[in-house]
Amino acid sequence: CEYTTEVWRSAELTKDYKPGDPVLHLQLEDETGFEYKLDPKSGVLPPLRNPDILVGENDLTALSYLHEPAVLHNLRVRFTDSKLIYTYCGIILVAINPYESLSIYGSDIISAYSGQNMGDMDPHIFAVSEEAYKQMARDEKNQSIIVSGESGAGKTVSAKYAMRYFATVSGSSAEARVEEKVLASSPIMEAIGNAKTTRNDNSSRFGKYIEIGFDRNHHIIGANMRTYLLEKSRVVFQASEERNYHIFYQLCACAHLPEFEPLKLGSADDFPYTNQGRSPIIEGVNDLKEMEATRKAFSLLGITEAHQMGLFQILSAILHLGNVEVKERGSSSCGISVSLFCDLTEVSYESMAHWLCHKKLKTATEILNKPVTRLEATNGRDALAKHIYAKIFSWIVSQVNKALSTSSKPHSFIGVLDIYGFETFEVNSFEQFCINYANEKLQQQFNMHVFKLEQEEYMKEQIPWTLIDFYDNQPCINLIEAKMGLLDLLDEECTMPKGSDDSWAQKLYNTHLKKSSHFEKPRMSNKAFIILHFADKVEYQCDGFLEKNKDTVNEEQINVLKASKFDLLVELFQDEETPAAPSSTAPPGRAKLGRSTQSFREHKKSVGLQFRNSLHLLMDTLNATTPHYVRCIKPNDVKAPFMLDPHRAVQQLRACGVLETIRISSAGFPSRWTYQEFFSRYRVLMRQKEFLSDRKLTCQSVLERLVQNKDKYQFGKTKIFFRAGQVAYLEKLRADKLRAACINIQKTIRCWLARKKYLRIRQATITLQKYTRGHQARCLCKTLRRMRATVIFQKYTRMWAARRQFLRQRTAAVLIQRLLRGYTARLEYKRLVCERKALLIQRWVRGFLARWRFRRIKRAVVYLQCCVRRMLARRELKKLKIEARSVEHYKKLNFGMENKIMQLQRKLDEQHKENRELSEQTRQMESHSATELEKLHMQLKTLQEVEVESRHRGDLVTSLQEELELVRQELEKNKEMVAELNEKNTLLKSEKDEMNRLIQEQEQQIKEKSESTHQEAPEHLQAQLNEERFRYQNLLTEHLKLEERYADLRSEKELSKHDHNRADSGFSSSQSESIHSSVLTGSEVSSLEREVPDVSLLLKLQRRVAELEKEKMDLQSEMDTKEEQLELEQTKRVLGAERDYEALKRQELESDNKKLKKDLQELRQSLSKGSGSKLASPGGQAYNVLLEQLNSTTEELEMRKEEVLILRSQLVNHEAFKHKVVCKLFLQSFDIPFVKILKIISPTLDLHELNEDGELWMAYESLKETNRILVSQLQTQGQTHEKEVEGLRAELLQLRAELDQQQQMLSNSLELPHDARIQASLQHEISRLTQQNMDLLEQMGKQDKMIRKLKKHLKTYMKKFGEAEGVHIEQSSPENMVGESGRTVSIVRKERDFQGMLEYRREDESKLFKILITELKPRGVAVNLVTGLPAYILFMCLRHADYANDDQRVSILLNSSINTIKNVLKKRGDFETISFWLANTCRFLHCLRQYSGEEAYAKHNTPRQNEHCLTNFDLSEYRQVLSDLAIQIYQQLIRVIENILHPKIAPAMLEQETIQGVMGVKPTGMRKRTPSFNEEGSHSLESILKQLDVFYYTLLQHGNDTEVVRQVIKQQFYVICSVTLNNLLLRKDMCSWSKGLQIRYNVCQLEEWLLDKDLQGSGARESLEPLIQAAQLLQIKKKSQDDAEAICTMCTALTTEQIVKILRLYTPVNEFEERVSISFIKSVQTLLKDRKESSQLLMDAKIIFPVTFPFNPSPVALETIQIPSSLNLSFLTRV
Repeated sequence: CEYTTEVWRSAELTKDYKPGDPVLHLQLEDETGFEYKLDPKSGVLPPLRNPDILVGENDLTALSYLHEPAVLHNLRVRFTDSKLIYTYCGIILVAINPYESLSIYGSDIISAYSGQNMGDMDPHIFAVSEEAYKQMARDEKNQSIIVSGESGAGKTVSAKYAMRYFATVSGSSAEARVEEKVLASSPIMEAIGNAKTTRNDNSSRFGKYIEIGFDRNHHIIGANMRTYLLEKSRVVFQASEERNYHIFYQLCACAHLPEFEPLKLGSADDFPYTNQGRSPIIEGVNDLKEMEATRKAFSLLGITEAHQMGLFQILSAILHLGNVEVKERGSSSCGISVSLFCDLTEVSYESMAHWLCHKKLKTATEILNKPVTRLEATNGRDALAKHIYAKIFSWIVSQVNKALSTSSKPHSFIGVLDIYGFETFEVNSFEQFCINYANEKLQQQFNMHVFKLEQEEYMKEQIPWTLIDFYDNQPCINLIEAKMGLLDLLDEECTMPKGSDDSWAQKLYNTHLKKSSHFEKPRMSNKAFIILHFADKVEYQCDGFLEKNKDTVNEEQINVLKASKFDLLVELFQDEETPAAPSSTAPPGRAKLGRSTQSFREHKKSVGLQFRNSLHLLMDTLNATTPHYVRCIKPNDVKAPFMLDPHRAVQQLRACGVLETIRISSAGFPSRWTYQEFFSRYRVLMRQKEFLSDRKLTCQSVLERLVQNKDKYQFGKTKIFFRAGQVAYLEKLRADKLRAACINIQKTIRCWLARKKYLRIRQATITLQKYTRGHQARCLCKTLRRMRATVIFQKYTRMWAARRQFLRQRTAAVLIQRLLRGYTARLEYKRLVCERKALLIQRWVRGFLARWRFRRIKRAVVYLQCCVRRMLARRELKKLKIEARSVEHYKKLNFGMENKIMQLQRKLDEQHKENRELSEQTRQMESHSATELEKLHMQLKTLQEVEVESRHRGDLVTSLQEELELVRQELEKNKEMVAELNEKNTLLKSEKDEMNRLIQEQEQQIKEKSESTHQEAPEHLQAQLNEERFRYQNLLTEHLKLEERYADLRSEKELSKHDHNRADSGFSSSQSESIHSSVLTGSEVSSLEREVPDVSLLLKLQRRVAELEKEKMDLQSEMDTKEEQLELEQTKRVLGAERDYEALKRQELESDNKKLKKDLQELRQSLSKGSGSKLASPGGQAYNVLLEQLNSTTEELEMRKEEVLILRSQLVNHEAFKHKVVCKLFLQSFDIPFVKILKIISPTLDLHELNEDGELWMAYESLKETNRILVSQLQTQGQTHEKEVEGLRAELLQLRAELDQQQQMLSNSLELPHDARIQASLQHEISRLTQQNMDLLEQMGKQDKMIRKLKKHLKTYMKKFGEAEGVHIEQSSPENMVGESGRTVSIVRKERDFQGMLEYRREDESKLFKILITELKPRGVAVNLVTGLPAYILFMCLRHADYANDDQRVSILLNSSINTIKNVLKKRGDFETISFWLANTCRFLHCLRQYSGEEAYAKHNTPRQNEHCLTNFDLSEYRQVLSDLAIQIYQQLIRVIENILHPKIAPAMLEQETIQGVMGVKPTGMRKRTPSFNEEGSHSLESILKQLDVFYYTLLQHGNDTEVVRQVIKQQFYVICSVTLNNLLLRKDMCSWSKGLQIRYNVCQLEEWLLDKDLQGSGARESLEPLIQAAQLLQIKKKSQDDAEAICTMCTALTTEQIVKILRLYTPVNEFEERVSISFIKSVQTLLKDRKESSQLLMDAKIIFPVTFPFNPSPVALETIQIPSSLNLSFLTRV
C-alpha cells in the first residue's frame, strides 16, 4: 500500500475483501494493524505483492506483478539485504551507487564475465559490456552504451568500468597499447571536467561520448571523444560546500614544488575562484597525488612536459585573473591591477587593463571605446576566465583525441555515453533546461527502442500483435526545438539589440501558453515558465538565459590574448576568426570600419543552437548503433553506504525510464517461459495422461485445464506468454499441490512412525513387566536374607557393645588409680625437695655470717696495731732530733778527712809522671804520622773513586726504584682489572648458569615441540618449495610470452617493407642456444630510442625482477635463520665439551701455579742466603726491593689462579712494559732484562745456584715459548684483521662509487622528460642485469673449467688405479689373465656390433629433425612404436657426438631439437601433439640425467647402462634448459585442457539436472530469453568424464610419467572447482538448497572417477574442497548462532568474502525454504573477522600449480632399441 514516509509498504490482508467494502483491513510487516480506505468511485485496489519466492530476482521483468511498488521492493531487498547493486529491468541495467568500495571489478571478475551470455551471470556492468562487445563481433554492427543518471549516481564510474572491460578483454593489435591510453584519458577528463558538488564529490560537469574503435580482429585501435555542455559558470562561481574543477586545487597543492614556483600559486583559500564554496578539501582525496596521476596520464598520451607546464601556466593565470580587483574612479570608469595575469599570459599589460575597463561600440561609420561600470568589468573578467577555460578544455580534448586516433579506419566501434540525467532544483536555469532537453531526446529514443524490441519479440514468436499505448514525448520535444519553439525564440531574442529575459518570457507566454499542453506559466511569476517533461514538471527562471545562450566575451580582450608571446595561448585561439585591425592613423578612441571587417559576434553560434546540433548528431549516432542502457540511481543524499531512500529512488526510477519499461512490458505479456522451463517448473501440476512426447502439446493441455481464460496466455513458437499475475497464480497452484503432497507424505510418515512407536512401546512394556516381576522376586528374597542377617548382626553387635563398655570402664578405673598414685608421689617428692633446699640455704647463710664477723674483727685488730706502731715511731723520731744537735756528733763526722787528703796528693804526683811519658810518646808519633799521611792521601783517592761508583750505583738504584714504582702502579691497575674481571667473571658465571638453565628449558621445550612439529616442518618446507617453484614457472611463462611476442614482432618486421631499419623491441630469447651477451650497441640504442617502447611490458619485467630479488632476499634470510638454528644446536653440543676442557685446563693451571710457587720459595731462600755472604754490596737495596716485589707477586698468583689465561692475553697487549715488569717476565718469558738486573745487584751471583735441579730454567724456557706462540698468534690475527679491514674498505669505496653513479644517474634522469626518463631507467636496468649476467656467466665458466679439470684428474687416477689392479691380477694368476683377456675380447667385439649410439652426417641434420620432430605424427608413433622413441633416437645421436668429442655437433643437436619442438608446438597446438612431446621431452631429460655419470642417477642403472654414460661433456646446463622446456610444454598442455573443459564445466556442474525432479526452474526475465548467440548442445557431467578419460589415456599412451599425469589430473580438477565456484558466486539463481545437492552429487561422480583410476593420492580430491564446502554451505541450516559457528568451522577452504557472498545470494526455489536473515550473516561475519586471508572473491582459474619432473630411469637398454623402417631414418648408422 502507498505510505507517506516510505512511498510503499508491504502488508497482508487480515480480513477477506468483499466488493463494496470501504476499507481494507491490513497488517504491516511490523505486525501493526492498518486500515486502508478505498475510493468508492473508482474502487481501485492497491497493487498485489509478488510471492516471496519471486522477490530479489535478477531481472525485474521476471516478477509476476509488474508495478512501481514491486520494483521498489525488489530493488530494496537486493540492495540493502543482499548488497547487490546491479539489477536488470528488461534491456536496462539499473546500477545503484553503494557509496562504498566493492571488490567486484577486478581482473578475475572480468575473466569470469568474458564470453558469457548476459542472462547466465548476475547483473553487472561487465555483463552489459560483454553483450555489446559480443554483438559487435557477431553482427558486425556498432554498439552504444548509454549511461545516465543524476549527479552522484555513479555514471562516470560505470562508464570507466565499461571502458576498462573493453580494454582488458580486447587488447590492442598495435605496439602503442591504445587501451592504456583510453584508460589514461579518464584521470585527465576528471581533473578538468569534474568537481565536487553537494550531491557528489566527483561530479562530471560535462557530457561525453567516447567511441572506442576496433579492427577486424576486434582489437582496440583507437578512440574518439565528444563532449557536451561544459559547465563554464563553475569556473567563476561555486555554491556553498562545492568546489571548482579539480585541476585548480591540484595546482594549489603543488605550489611548493620547484617547477611550480614561477606560477606564484598559493593555497586554494587565497583565490576567489576556489574559495567561494568554503570546502577546499575532499575527505579521502590527496590533491597532490591526484596531480601526479594527471601528469602521468598527460605523459602517457604524448603531451610533453613543456605543454603540460604551459597548460598549468594558463590555468594559474585564470586563478590570478580572479584576484583582479575593480575599483571605481568616477561614475563610470574603473582601474585595475592585472600584472600577474599579464606576466603569465605574456600579453600587454596596458592593452589588457584598458579592455577590461572599456568596451567597443560599433556604429554605422565609427567604432567608439566606452568605459564600463564596475559590475560590467567584473562580469567581463569572469566571462574572459570562462572563455579561456573552455578553450583549454577543448584543446585538451582535441589532444586526447589526437593521442587516441589511429591512421587506419576502425572496422567498428562501441560508444560509451556518459551524460547527465534529468535534473530539477529549486532554481532551474539554462543549464538544467539543456540537460532536460537532452534527456527528453534520449527518453524518446529509449521508448522507441523498447517498443521495437517488444514488437520484434511478438513477431518472432508469432503472437498476435496489439498496439501498446506508451508515453510519446514528441510534443515536449517539439515545444523545445521545433520552429517557433523555445530555442528558436531564444536565438531570435539574442539577435535583438535590446533583447532581454523579460521580453523573451513574454514571447513564450504569447506563443505557447494555452496552446501547448506541455507549457505552463507560474501563478506568482512573470519571469518563469513550466515545462511538463516525461519525468516531472520543472519550473525554469528566465534570468540569465540570454546571457548564457550568447556566451559573449569582449572581442578586444580575445585580440589581446591572440597577440600574446605565449605560443600555447595563441594556439588555443587559432580556431577563432580574427577581425581586421583598425587603421593605424585613426584616433585611439574611434576607428572606421573597413568593408572587410566583420564582427566577432556575427560568426558565433549561440550555445543553444550548438547544443541542439550536437544533440542531433549524437541521436543520429545512437540510432545507427545498437543501444545498451545503464541507469544509475543515487540511493540517498547523505552518501551513506547501502541505505535506500524510497522517495529519492522512486523519483529517479520515474525519471530514468525504468517504470516506463515496466509499464510497456506489463501492458502485454510480461511473463515468458520456454516450454522446457514451464514443463520443469510445473510438472507437479500435470496428470499422468497429460504427459506427451511433445512438450508443447503437454504444456497446452495443462494450461487449458488450469487457466480457463485463454486471454491470460498465448502460445508462441518457443515460449509461452503470460499476462501479469498469471505466474503468481501458477505458483500458488504449485505451492498448494506441493503442500497437499507434503501433507499426504507427512500423514503416511506420521502413521508409520506412530505404528512403529506403538509396537516399540508394547514390546518395551512387556519387557519392562518381565524385568519388573523378576526384580520384585529378587527384592523379596533379598529382604528375607537381609532380615536374617540383621538378627545375627544385632546379636553380635550387642555382645560387642557390652564387652566394649566393660573394657572401657575397667580401663578408666585403672587410669584413675594410676593418676591418683602418681599425684600423691609427686606431692611427697616436692616436699622432700623443699626441705633439702631450705637446709642448703641455711648452711650457706650461716657460713656467710661467720665469715663476715671474722673479717670485721680482723680489720679492727689491724687498725689498732697501726695506731700503736705510729705512736712509737713518733717517739723515736723525737729522740733522734735531740741527739743531732749535740758537738759530739760533728766530731764523728769529720773523722778520716786527713787521710783522704794525703791520698789525693799522692795521686797527683803520679799523674805528673805520666804526663811526661806521654809527651815523649807524642813526639815519636808526629814523626811517624808524616809517613802515614801520604798513605792516607792514597786511600782518599781510592775512596773518592769508590764514592763516584757508589753514586752511579745509587742512580741505578733510583731508576730501579722508579721502575718498581711503575710496576707497583701497573700491578694496582692489574689488581683493579682483576677485580673487574672477577666481577665480570662472576656475572658471566651467573649468566652462564642462567643460560645453561635456559638452554635446558629450551631443549626440553624443543623436545616437546619437535614431536608436534615433526610433521608440520616438512609440510611447511614443501609449501615453500612449491611456492618458489610456482614463482619460477610463472616467470618462465612470462619469458615464453616474451619469446612469442619477439617472434611475432620479428615476423612482422620481415614482412614489412619499410625503407628504414628498426631494432627489435623485445628482449632476445636464449631459446636454449649458446648464451650471448645482451649489451646493446650504439645503433641499436638509438633505434630503440626512436621506437615507441613497450613501457608497460618492460616495467612489468622490472617489477618482476624486483620481486624476485626481494623473494631471493627473503629466502636468504630464511636460510640464514635455519643456519643460525643449526649453529645453536651445534653450540649446545659443543658447550659440554668446552666445559670439560675448561675444567682440565683449570687443573693444569693449578698444578703449574703450585710448581711456580715452589720455585719462588726456593729462589727466595737462595737470595736470602746470598745476602748474608756474597750479596753484601752497595746494590743490596735494589735486591731487597726485588724480593719484596717477588713476594707481592707470589701473593698475586694466589689470587689469580683462574684468570691466568685472561691476564696473559692482557699482558701480551702491553708489550711496551714487557722489559720493565719483573712479574710479567716471570709469568711470561723470564727474558734477558731480569738476568741483567740480577747481575747488577750481585756480579758474583751464580744463577744456576738459584735452582740446582734446573726446574726454574725449564719453566722459563716453556713460558718464553708460550710467549712467542701468543705473540705470533696475535700478529696473525692482526694481519687477518687488517686484510679484512682493507677488503671492507675496498668494498665500501666500490659501494660509494656505485651510489655516486646512481645518484648522478638519478639527477640526470630527473632533468630529462618523462619518456626519456623511462627509457633511461630501462636502459640502466638492462645494462645492470646484463652486467650481472656476464658476472654469473664468468663464474659459471670458471666452475665448469674446474669441474672439467677435476674430472680429467679423476679419470687419470682411475685409469692408473685400474692398470695397477690389472698388473697385480696378471702377476698373481696367469690362468685368470688368459680367461679375462678372452672375455675382454668378446666384450669389445660386442660393443663393436652396437654400443647404443647412432651416427649421421652433418648434411643429414635438417633431415633428421624434419622426419623425427616436424613431420612425426603422434598417433601413429604412440600406437605402433616404443614410447619415447624420438627421445631415445636423439639421445643416441647425442651419445655419438659426445663419444667423438664434437662439441659443435652436441650444441647444434640440442639447440636445434629444442627449437624444432617449440616450432612444432607453436604450429600444432592440439592436445595429442603437446602430450606426445611432453612425454618425449621428459624422457630426453631423464636420459641426460640417467647417463650423466653422476652418482645420484647412476645408482639406478645396470652395469651395461653405466658403460653408456657420457664421457666428454657436462650437459647439466642443457638439463636445466630441457626442464624449462618441459615446464613450458606442461603449461601449454594445461591451457589447452582449460580451453577444452571451460565451456563444459558450468553447464555440466551447475545447469544440467542430473538428479531429476530435485531442481526447480524459477521464472526468468527477458535477459535469459535473449542470448547473444544460439546455444550449443548442452554439456553433461558424462561428457566431462569422457573428456577426462580421453586426457588420462592419451597421457598414458604417450608414455608420460605417472607423477606428471597425477599433476595434470590435479590441475584439471582445480579448473573444474574454480570455474564452478566462480559461476556459483556470480549467479544468484544457482545458490539454493537443491543446487547444493546437485553439486554434491556431481562431485561424488568425480571422486568415483578418481577411485576408478587409482588417483586418490594425486591431490585432485583436495583441490575440490572449496566446491564441496560451498555445496555444504548451501545445504546446511542457517538460523541460529550454533549454525553460524558450524559454518565457520566447516568452511575452512572458503574465504570470508565467498562465505558471505553465498549466504547473501542464497535464494529459495520453493516456498518451504527460507531466506538467510541479515542478522545471521552479520553473526557469521563477526565470527570470521579474525581470519587472515585474501580479500579476493573469485578463485584464480588461470593459476597453474608448479610442476615437478621426478627422475624416472628407463629400464630400456640403448643397444636393444630398433628403429623401424617406416620412419625413413636409414641415414642413421648404428655404432
